[in-house]
Amino acid sequence: MPQEYAVLVDNLVKIYEGGIEALKGISFKVLPGEVFGIIGPNGAGKTTLMRIMATLLKPTSGTVRILGYDVVKEPEQVRKVISYLPEEAGAYPSFTGFEYLEFMAKFYTDDKEEIKVMIEDAKRICGLGDRLRDRIKSYSKGMLRRLLVARALMIRPRVALLDEPTSGLDVLHAMYIRNIIREYAKKFGITVLLSSHNMLEVEYLCDRVAILNKGQLIAEGRPEELKEIYSASNLEEVFARAVTYERFK
Repeated sequence: MPQEYAVLVDNLVKIYEGGIEALKGISFKVLPGEVFGIIGPNGAGKTTLMRIMATLLKPTSGTVRILGYDVVKEPEQVRKVISYLPEEAGAYPSFTGFEYLEFMAKFYTDDKEEIKVMIEDAKRICGLGDRLRDRIKSYSKGMLRRLLVARALMIRPRVALLDEPTSGLDVLHAMYIRNIIREYAKKFGITVLLSSHNMLEVEYLCDRVAILNKGQLIAEGRPEELKEIYSASNLEEVFARAVTYERFK
């Protein structure tokens, strides 16, 4: 299959036990090198979508392809080209930050020089400095999150799936991580899919945006496009007006 799109989601449905419809036939495409935002309130289906793309959850129907690979039929191939940061990710508390990064790097290469480059990248991404010598159990939630974002980006994946990457960070550190994500996407041609309930953050960071509500994709496009379509000054207003429009269609 030609790799015209980095990610292709087609009529994706996920129904959990008890008949709960988490995703209701959503479709979208992501171009190589794009930073693509998936936004919406809690319970919109964002995390379910990310887990399916990361091969951790099987859809009820529909297809997802990452760089041409089907996430259900070719999960091993998909895992070779992605990096996934869950919203509630953790790390080994008895490790130091450096030990954790080295441990994770060794899953991707045995080359000592490559491992060294990855760790140097991670050190810059997280901005933790000498605190990387301390045990992770001493880290704040924000410090842990910065370490985990560094782990996700240091391998320079072809597709990065980031679920609430700035969760738990204060304003300054959140801004720093946003800039790092943007920089790495451009510098290394990484395609980023970023899930968040923070619509203003996504407006700043993303090339294009898909807005989910109750398992449905209710709007998609460039932030400036969406603001113009809905006569809104920001994506929060876009979301409010898109939801109202859906109710009265």
